[in-house]
Amino acid sequence: MDDLEKAILISFDESGAVDSALKVQAVAYCQQFKETPSICSICIERLCFSKLVQVQFWCLQCLHEVLRVRYSSMGPEEKSFIRKSVFSLGCYESIDDKNLVRVLDGPAFIKNKLAQVIVTLIYFEYPMIWPSVFVDFLSNLSKGVVVIDMFCRVLNALDDEVISMDYPRSQEEVSVSGRIKDAMRQQCISQVVRAWYDILLMYRNSDPDLCCSVLDSMRRYVSWIDIGLIANDTFVGLLFELTLASGFHDQLSGAAAGCIHAVAAKRMDPKAKLTLLQSLQIRRVFSLVAEDNDSELVSSVASLLTGYSTEVLECLKRLNSEDGKALSTELLNEVLPSVFYVMQNCEIDETFSIVQFLSGYVGTLKSLVPLTETQSHHVGQILEVIRSQIRFDPAYRNNLDVLDKIGREEEDRMAEFRKDLFVLLRSVGRVAPDATQIFIRNSLASAVASNGDVDVEEIEAALSLLYAFGESLTDETMKTGNGLLGELIPMLLSTKFPCHNNRLVALIYLETVTRYMKFFQENTQYIPLVLSAFLDERGIHHPNSNVSRRASYLFMRVVKLLKAKLVPYLETILQSLQDTVAQFTTIYASSKELSGCEDGSHIFEAIGLLIGMEDVPLEKQSEFLSALLTPLCQQVEALLLNAKAQNPEESPAKIANIQQIIMAINALSKGFSERLVTASRPAIGLMFKQTLDVLLRILIIFPKIEPLRCKVTSFIHRMVDILGSSVFPYLPKALEQLLAESEPKELAGLLVLLNQLICKFNTGVRDILEEVYPAIASRVFNVLPRDAFPTGPGSNTEEIRELQELQRTFYTFLHVIATHDLSSAFLSSKSRVYLDPMMQLVLRASCNHKDIVVRKACVQIFIKLIKDWCARPYGEEKVPGFRSFVIEAFATNCCLYSVLDKSFEFRDANTLVLFGEIVMAQKVMYEKFGNDFLVHFVSKGFPSAHCPQDLAEQYCQKLQGNDIKALKSFYQSLIENLRRQQNGSLVFR
Repeated sequence: MDDLEKAILISFDESGAVDSALKVQAVAYCQQFKETPSICSICIERLCFSKLVQVQFWCLQCLHEVLRVRYSSMGPEEKSFIRKSVFSLGCYESIDDKNLVRVLDGPAFIKNKLAQVIVTLIYFEYPMIWPSVFVDFLSNLSKGVVVIDMFCRVLNALDDEVISMDYPRSQEEVSVSGRIKDAMRQQCISQVVRAWYDILLMYRNSDPDLCCSVLDSMRRYVSWIDIGLIANDTFVGLLFELTLASGFHDQLSGAAAGCIHAVAAKRMDPKAKLTLLQSLQIRRVFSLVAEDNDSELVSSVASLLTGYSTEVLECLKRLNSEDGKALSTELLNEVLPSVFYVMQNCEIDETFSIVQFLSGYVGTLKSLVPLTETQSHHVGQILEVIRSQIRFDPAYRNNLDVLDKIGREEEDRMAEFRKDLFVLLRSVGRVAPDATQIFIRNSLASAVASNGDVDVEEIEAALSLLYAFGESLTDETMKTGNGLLGELIPMLLSTKFPCHNNRLVALIYLETVTRYMKFFQENTQYIPLVLSAFLDERGIHHPNSNVSRRASYLFMRVVKLLKAKLVPYLETILQSLQDTVAQFTTIYASSKELSGCEDGSHIFEAIGLLIGMEDVPLEKQSEFLSALLTPLCQQVEALLLNAKAQNPEESPAKIANIQQIIMAINALSKGFSERLVTASRPAIGLMFKQTLDVLLRILIIFPKIEPLRCKVTSFIHRMVDILGSSVFPYLPKALEQLLAESEPKELAGLLVLLNQLICKFNTGVRDILEEVYPAIASRVFNVLPRDAFPTGPGSNTEEIRELQELQRTFYTFLHVIATHDLSSAFLSSKSRVYLDPMMQLVLRASCNHKDIVVRKACVQIFIKLIKDWCARPYGEEKVPGFRSFVIEAFATNCCLYSVLDKSFEFRDANTLVLFGEIVMAQKVMYEKFGNDFLVHFVSKGFPSAHCPQDLAEQYCQKLQGNDIKALKSFYQSLIENLRRQQNGSLVFR
């Protein structure tokens, strides 16, 4: 063994016993060896003598690479040597008398690599230089199995590497593929087909694996060779014989079926195709699917039947003659029962293809209404197929019920798998609505009558069909309950399945009831049954927490939809929910108890929506609300009272308990409107104010618990919505507590709350804002970096993301203040100290913030402040220094330099809007500052941008005119002109 062989063995070692440094050295040595001028001769020599498969593989891989990269630079003699040597190896011949090793005696991967090398030569040389390659191979097939197998590998490699369009191909590869196919058609393909036939006849009994290889090659080539070579009585007869051979080699029968499929799928004129399909007499394979339901052969036959059916359907669509349509329909009617049988009874991989075919078939029926008896029967069969396919496998029943990892995966898989089947169901529903409703009615009736514990999957499937069918119904159809809906929905509501404790059945039952909610809007007599479904053990009181959680959410949706229609049942509903609500009025409810109804918010929101209606008498409303709020507030007070004496280990549970209560009260409040709470029924408003008073104490007792601060902030948002200006007395204390020791994330939340207040009450919050703004500015400028945020590795931390979010929210906050006539808040005695850092921050953002929306907001801030703080030219300065800052810093840097930068992309819609604001800013500056602005901008800014004098003069004229659109258009062309001169060298610093 020489150094090269040793290096090859080391480089291929996967045992881990070889030192990694030595392995790297070996790989480098092998790589270097490839650069040897005589590398091809060396590789061929090794292939003749080395029995080491690693060495054989390396040599063949090396030949393959060298041919691909260096073929054009090789001399004729070298090419001839490689060609003769490689072909000899492929035909089991000796290269010379000393040839001791036969490559074809090696493993499959060696033979495949040799086939790849031969195909590379064919790519470059056939038919111009090496026209006889296929004919020469055919003459060597008499040597037996080894060479026949190699010939098949070469044909398959040629398909994979050059011909098949299943892989992306370059223009050159497509051209080479065409050249090779044309030459083969002209020269040798008929001989190749004859060889395939002879081999199949000779080896069908003695070597089925070899025959499978031949059939695999043949299947690949059928699409582009003369179909008459295969589609004749002799060859097709043989293929059917092999497919139908009873008790024989399944793989061989399947491969033969694959070839028949390829013949059926051959692209051709529809009239000729239909004749071909008829000649196949496909009925011959129908018996195979009934004999064995889960063999490999059945999967191949299923694929054949689907492909055949698809082709017949395509002929039906494309042919216009009555005869053609009649024959297509006849062939479809013949094959469809077998397709349906396969779908319902066999384990196959072709489900998706069959569903696609059935969707196409149903599509053709749309224009054929009314349907014939046969077509109606087919529709019924398609519905049966859908029902059988959407059923869960009983083997996963327990996994799906407890929803473990396996159950979750199976549920996700089925959800994806069912999508196309439900689309098919909706299509059938449109073509044959009556038949579909009858089928679903019968499925539901069968499920109602079934043994629940045994037929869990059957019941779930029937309910899923009813649910999916609802998606295809119009609102009008659902409201009126036309057809069988008037029978189906009551049947659904009045049923308690024995397997209702099963998670999947319970969930789809509730989802289906919710789906048909518009039916109950019109048919209110069924509302008691709807309420029972949600409030008894089928819904909110279901033993499975997943079901009860979902039921709570769905019930909230039902309440939103039916609302006033539920008022007569209000006391019944509240009584049924008493135990669920009680979990929140029991101090230190365990996390296990709480998990049963999520955070309770959906139930409380539903209750709030019900008792918050004006249809409920004030007395009752107050009674219901008090019954809910009083115990919840008492629980919070008790928790706060004992807070300091708490055992640290108990604290997290109690904090979680408080969170739950705040979320419940928050949700409850969503049912009450501002008009009801403040105007028509102020007593209700007083109850919420008392609640707010209690919850604000949480901020004092737990000042550093972020989740609690966030929940209280969220509740204040709600109170601002419903209490209106009567919330003002509570705000100073609340804002002071929220601002104390606030982290960036909490501070951003506080700014959002202030934005809500300003947008709702405008100048009504001036006093509150002037009081709180200095503290906010101080906190923000302390935590935000003075320069830009860091970029690069390690800069995308949660801390930096929170600071960036705070900065964005602060810009919005400043914008809201400025645009709601509250800019005086920036000028109070306590706020003045923050005016300069604020201006610098807004200036930087207006010039170069990466978010265009932020830049636009900052420009708008400047526009509003100029309007607020600056009188007409030469008037008294309200804010000393502001005028000169705007003219010298903002005008030049934002309105000129930032737009000159090439990153300012005029083709972007948002950037164009920003540009419009920048132009508007110039107009406002001219109105307020007159020539002070114009002279500085034109005499200081424009010269630094090398603006020609004539363009500067035109700018002055446009600015002094009244046409803002003309100014914007001119200024854009001016900037683009200056950019071309400067090549974008000016940027804001």
